[in-house]
Order: sequence, then structure tokens, then C-alpha cells
Amino acid sequence: METKRLPSLQLKRSLSSLETWGFGLSGLLLWLGPAPAMHAALGDRAIFVWLPGAIVGFLLNLQVQRLGTHWPEMSGGTPNYAARLLANYPLIARYGAIGYWLGWVSVPPMNAIILTDLVKANLDPVGIYTPETVLRIGFTAIAYIVAFSGIRTLAILHLCFVIPAIGLLLAFSVQGIGWLSFGPLTPGLMPHEWSGFDPVEWCKWFFLAVYAVYGCETASSFVADSRRPQNTLKALSFAAMLLPVVYIGGSWVLMRLATAPGLGENTFLHLVAAGKPFWGSATSTLVTFLLSAGCLLSSATAVSNSPRVLYQLARDGYLSPVFGVVSPRGVLGPGLLFTFLLSLICLVWGDVSHVVMVTGTGYLSSMMAVHLSLWLNRDRPEAKWPRLSLLFLIVETTVMVVGGLAWGWNYWVMGLLLAPTIAVVDRWIRRSRLRIFQPQWWMERYRQRRREMLLDFAVLQVGVVLLLVCGALTVGWLVRMEIDNSSFQVGSDLYVLLLLSGAFVGVAIACWTSLPQISSIVEAREAAEHLFVVALDAIVVLDENGAIVRVNPAVSDLLGLSSDELEGMAIAQFLPGLSGSPEQWPTRCEQMLADENLLAPSHPDRGDRRVPRTVEVSISARSNWDTREYIVILREITERKQAEVELQRAFKRQEELAATATQQARELERALAELKQTQAQLIQTEKMSSLGQLVAGVAHEINNPVNFIYGNLTHTHDYANDLLALIHLYQQRYPQGDREIDEFTEQIDLEFLVEDLPKTLASMKLGAERIRQIVLTLRNFSRIDEAEMKAVNIHEGIDSTLLILQNRLKAKLQRPGIQVVERYANLPPVECFASQLNQVFMNILGNAIDALHDRSRALAVTGDLDEPWTPTIWIATETISSQWVKISIEDNGPGIPEKIQNRLFEPFFTTKGIGEGTGLGLSICYQIVVEKHGGRLQCYSQPGQGCQFVIEIPVEQHYNPRTPQRLTEVRS
Repeated sequence: METKRLPSLQLKRSLSSLETWGFGLSGLLLWLGPAPAMHAALGDRAIFVWLPGAIVGFLLNLQVQRLGTHWPEMSGGTPNYAARLLANYPLIARYGAIGYWLGWVSVPPMNAIILTDLVKANLDPVGIYTPETVLRIGFTAIAYIVAFSGIRTLAILHLCFVIPAIGLLLAFSVQGIGWLSFGPLTPGLMPHEWSGFDPVEWCKWFFLAVYAVYGCETASSFVADSRRPQNTLKALSFAAMLLPVVYIGGSWVLMRLATAPGLGENTFLHLVAAGKPFWGSATSTLVTFLLSAGCLLSSATAVSNSPRVLYQLARDGYLSPVFGVVSPRGVLGPGLLFTFLLSLICLVWGDVSHVVMVTGTGYLSSMMAVHLSLWLNRDRPEAKWPRLSLLFLIVETTVMVVGGLAWGWNYWVMGLLLAPTIAVVDRWIRRSRLRIFQPQWWMERYRQRRREMLLDFAVLQVGVVLLLVCGALTVGWLVRMEIDNSSFQVGSDLYVLLLLSGAFVGVAIACWTSLPQISSIVEAREAAEHLFVVALDAIVVLDENGAIVRVNPAVSDLLGLSSDELEGMAIAQFLPGLSGSPEQWPTRCEQMLADENLLAPSHPDRGDRRVPRTVEVSISARSNWDTREYIVILREITERKQAEVELQRAFKRQEELAATATQQARELERALAELKQTQAQLIQTEKMSSLGQLVAGVAHEINNPVNFIYGNLTHTHDYANDLLALIHLYQQRYPQGDREIDEFTEQIDLEFLVEDLPKTLASMKLGAERIRQIVLTLRNFSRIDEAEMKAVNIHEGIDSTLLILQNRLKAKLQRPGIQVVERYANLPPVECFASQLNQVFMNILGNAIDALHDRSRALAVTGDLDEPWTPTIWIATETISSQWVKISIEDNGPGIPEKIQNRLFEPFFTTKGIGEGTGLGLSICYQIVVEKHGGRLQCYSQPGQGCQFVIEIPVEQHYNPRTPQRLTEVRS
């Protein structure tokens, strides 16, 4: 079966080895229950039941010890080991574990009935009323009440009684055997004759003996709680060695000494009769103490053991997860509550023999499951004696059938069906929606902080103690009055019982009052001690004079002295800055260690010299009864101080580097800007140079044939006139021509030819003249042969530019032509770089044409072509003064948006789409006008109202281009 793990819910290892040994040894006290009844029924034949039972119990303890060694993390002990081995048989595993649990559930109510009967037997003779129901419920509930305060409280309560109880039981067995062997009035160790053997009777009583003789392995249930699991497991072998002493030795004493008639099945009478020969008058008191302590101890063991069986079954997936919930103090609340309810059911039943029979059936079935699991896993190292386990299984099966039927088939069947009934109840719990059956509900309860009803819990503790003392005195006084008024003579038995019961209740109250406080204090102290020891910082405790009282290990590492050497020394010997009374010291400061040996190596980059060590000191005061102590925390910060110095130096170097980097960045930025400008200028210059060379080359190539044609047109005109005169002369002299000549004359239309030829020659002359003019204009634009600055006619440069742009000015499909209006003034020759100035005109006029085309396209898209708007460029020149001229180029385009007007002259800035412009034109214009000619370039624009560029340049150049002045303005 796949187990369901609950990793977040685990028992803490909170029990000491002595406490777990106490739980393990209490199983020996179970002999007190069935031994007298078995002796009364079988007589000397009872020893034949105890003898094999003790052997099997002895071997079982050693086997369980082996299993615990393999699974030290498992709680619940024997049945849960078997369930783990029977993982492939989950139904058998669950049945056996629940049967074991049922066997222990019945222990507290049975002990409560026995103790109530004991009280009643002592109080009835003196006429004191015994509230049986109240006592039974109280004796049953007291162990559970203590268990709800924590496993440690129950373990401490257990230890209060287990040592004297086990001691008395061993004394009864060993001293009785000794008296039988060597006593003066001994009836002899061996009986004179043995009764006959009855197998059915043997099976019947072995059925009950298993309930006691197999119960000495309870220490295994607390291995998961133990701080030292291996020491806890040793309790199993120790209990195994004591088991024959008690079960065989004690039974032998009963067999030989408890022979008086009329004893019946009364445990008290049998023990008194057997112990009186060697204990004398103290027998009654000792037996009362033994029975009382045995009942209380076995109840405490049952209450501790049973929930752990359910806990481990829940963790392994055999029961509902709610049983796997555990509190921080080791309280298994759901398991305790469920076990308590079933114990109350057993208590209501009230018949000890029948309760033992029913629950004992489940317990015997669990032992059968244990031996079956060992045989099925005989090849595993956990199985110590698998063949013997098979033999025990066969014997136990026979006892289950024969002995169970001998006790009564109805109760036997009831016992067999009880475990499946519990399984059905568990299934209902799994499916129930009640919050109390959900693990989260219990976990929320355990996480909540306990709210104290009183401000000072000590008041409650003192009040409970006073109530307990006063109540005990009052009860004792009342009982004493009743005894004095009665005519009966009462021995010390009742006082022993009252003493044990009161002590049990007192310890229980202490567990609920003082012990939680003590546990909290101990836990806090352990936590503080742990932090004090493992703290990385040096912690020093000083007295009011500044002398060292206590140090943690970190102080020895810091100062190089042991704690014994430091004790009593003044802290000022190491920290001279902290002289005088500790009250005057600052709560936080930095100090230098004074000892020359307490030096730290310097930074490895600066050699091997050593530097003084620096510590950070924190001081706090606390009162300790009538004295005052000071806690000093020392934290070495030498490396940190060195790191701070290095960091300051690094910051200084970083600032210097940052300043240098900033300066270099500025220089790089300026160089980058200059590089961009130079690059832009080179690109544009190269472009214009290429264009100028192309234009000059084309003009040159056209000029030669045009000159040839133009020069020969005059001669052609003269030759044509001469030929026409010759023809006219022939017509005058020979009016009657030849018929063939007349036909040819008529064919060529001589009259039209004579009339049209002069016109054709004149037209050719006019075209040649026009071509010569265009060539001259192209040469004037390119100025390829005029690289130096010279005086030129500005108008010629503008006209040559317009001539080149003539094709872009003409009307085309869905685009009107652009009208150019020239308003030239009489300008003097201007000294300039003519080709570069023509480049300025080209860029500005080209941008104006693009703007007009954009507006034309926008109007075409919106359908406003009928708007009375004619794209127009106005070019005007004027003389500003004798030294300056102005050229204005204006258009009626869409204008320039205000947000980009300040960026017009930046290199590579353009508003055109990809592939439509480089953004270099106006930047080049700026460089040419402002930087090369010392002029001004201004832009006036209103969005939607066109744009105007105004160029102002001096007539004569007195400008040093190495120190340019930015005279560019952009105005709206």
C-alpha cells in the first residue's frame, strides 16, 4: 500500500532516555491484572501459562528492538512495524494495528474500576460514602487531562511512580523466591505434586496472558520522541531481562504462598497473602502502593502509547489524516480525544473480565499480525527469528480459536468485529465535512497563541497550590473525623491510597500550571544559550565594574585567549577607550583593540605590515536580581574599515575618471559634430562637383557642334541666296524651259522653296543661338573653371539654377505648373564662390518646389483643386547697403511646422520620407552662406502661409572662414 506522508506534522524528539525507559518498564506492571485471577483458576498450572508466555515476550522484545533500529523515525512501536512489513497486505496491516490499539484503550477504564473498588473497599468499613461513578470517570480522565498538557508532563508524572513501583514488584518476585528457597518457615520452592494439564484451559488463560506478557515492548512506541533513539531501544532488552523475573518469579511466589482459601480473584488479597511471610506487617501498605501505582502507571502508558499508534497509522495512510496532527508540545489531540471516548465506552460497560476479553481479542490478533509479517519477510534483515515467528503464529492461532471460544463465542465474535468497526468509523471520519475531523482545524488551534485570562499567571499557580494544600488538609481532617467517630480500626492502606491519589492529582495540576511555565523558561533558556554559543559576533557579559564574567566562543577567537583566561579581566585592557564605569559608556561606538598582538594583516597589495584591529561595540544593561550586568557585543570591522578607505579611494579615482571621461565625451561630441558637418559638406560638395562636372562636360560637348552649326549658317545663307539668284537669272534668260525641267520644277514646288528656304535658315540660326545661350547658362551654374572667389553676377546664377530646374517647374498630369516671379534689382557684382552660391539657390529652390508639389498633392486628395491657388515662387533681390545684398526666395506652400523650425539647419534632419532626401541641403546652405561667406541665412514661416528664405551676403569678402559666426535665424 502506498503510504500517505504528512511531512509538515512530525513529533519532536523531546523525551529523555530516562523518560522513555519509564514508559517501557511500566509494561511489567501489567502482570498485576491477570496473575491473581489465573492463579485462582489454575493453581499451580498457571506457571505453565506464564513460562512459555515469558519466553515469547522475551524474544518479542529483542525482535522489536531490531525493528526499531531499522526505523528509528517511526512512532507507535510494534503494530506500526508490522504494518510497515505488511504493506502489501493493507487490510491485515490495518486490522492488526487497530487491534493492538484497542488492547491499550481498555487499560485506563479497567484501572479506574480497580482503583475505585480499592477505595470503596477501604471506605465502606468506616461508613464513608464512595461516589463510584465520579471516581471511575476521574481516574480514567486524569491521565488524559495530563496528556493534553504535553508528552513531557505525562513522562514526568510517569517517572514519579515508576521507579518505586517497579522496585516493589521486583522485590516481591525476587524476595519471595529467596524466602521460598531459604526462609525458616518456607513451604518449599517446588510443589509436592503438579495438577493435570488441560489444553483448553491453557489456551483460555494464555488468551489473557498475552495481554500482559506481550506488553513489555512499549518503549518502542516512543523512539520517534526520544532524543537518543538507540538508548531508548536498549530499554527493550532490559525489560526483556526483567520479564522472566516478574512473570515467572512473581507467579511462582503466588503459586506457593497465596494458597489460603477464600481469596477468590481479588488481586489485593492474593498479593497480601503471598507477601505477608517476607514483608510482615507492612505487606498491606506495600501492596496497596504497588496496586495503586501500577494502575496509575499503566493508565499513563496507555494514554501515551495509544495516540501514537493512530498517529503513525495516519502518517502511513492507514487512517484518516486528522490523527496525524501533533501540537508543538507533542500533544496528539485527535488521537487522544478518540481514545478517551472509546475508554469512556469501556467504562460504561463496567465488566472488567468482558472488556479484557473483547479488547484482548484485538490485541492477540495484532500479535498474530506481527509474527505473520516477520514470517512473510523472513528474507529481510529486520526479521530476527522468522521460523520461531511462524511457530508462535501457529500457537497464537490455536489460542485465538480455542481460548476465545472457551471464554464465550459471543464476546469472541464481538472482539473480532471491533477492529473492522473502528475501520468503518475511520472511513466515516474521512468523508465527514465536520471541521473537527479536518487536520486544518486542529492545526489552526495549535497555531493560536494561548491567551491567559489573568495578567500574571503566577497568581493562578499560587492559587492552585493553596487550593491543593488546603483541600488536602480539609479532606484529611474530614476523613480523620469519620474514622475517629467510627468503631472500625483502619490501617495505613487507606492513607497510602489517598497519598498516591493526591500525589497523582497534585502532579497533574502542577503539569497544567507550573510545568508549562517551566517548560517555556527552559525552552527560552536553551534557545538563548544556543544563540549565545553559535553567535558569530563576540558577546561579553560584564559586571557593574566592567570585569568580564562570561564570554562566548567567538570572543576567544577574537582576542586569542580562552574563556577561563578572560574571566575576571577588565574589558578596558582590550578596549582602552572604554574606561571608567560601564554606565558612562556609549551604547554604540567603534574602538581599537589595544594589544599589539591583536593586529590584522594589511591589504595584500600593500605588503606584509599589520594594522590595528577595529571593533564595533554595542552595550546594553540588564538587572539580575540585586546586581547589574552589561552585555557587550563586539563585531570586528577591520576589513570593513579598510574596505571603506579603499572604497573612498575608488570613489575618488572614479570621480577623476568620470571627469576625464566627461571631458573626453565632450571633445568626442564636438569632434563628432564637426565630423558630421564635414561629412555632410563632403557629400554635398561631391554631389555638386559631380553635377558641375556633368553639366560642364555636357555644355562643352554641345558647344563645339553648336558653334560649328552656328558658324556655317551664315555661309549656308549666302550660298542659298546665290543659288536662288542663279535660278532666277536662268528663268529670266530662258523663259521657255525644257519639259523635263518644268516637270521637276513643278515637282519640287520651286516657288515655295524659294520663299521658305530663307525662313528655314533664319529659324536654324535662332535655334543655334538658343542652344549657345543654354550652354552658357550651364557653364555659368557649374563655374567649374572658377574655383577661386571672384565677383559675379548673382542674377546669372539664379537664372542658371532656374534653367536647370525648368523641367520640375512645368505642369504635369494632376499637378499644375509653378509660376516663377522674378523681381531683380540692380545689384553690383558680388565677390563669392559662384558655384557654391548656386548650390544654395539650387537647394532652397528645390525645397520650395517640393513644398509646392506636396500642397498640390494634398489638394488633389481633398478634392480642392478648384481652389483659386496658383503655386508660385517669388525671387527678389535688392541692395541693403553699399556692402550687403539680399536675395529673397519665397513660396506659397504649406509652410514649416513650428516644432521643427529650430532644427532646419541640423545635419541629416529631414521631414521627407525614406529615399526622398538626406537632410543635408539646408545644413550645407548654412555652411556656405554663414561660414564661408560670412553672411546670414534667415527663415520666415507661418504654417499654411508659405515660407521665405532670406540670404544676406557681403559684396566684398572680409570674412575669415576659420572663425565662423552663426548668424542663422529661424523666425515664424
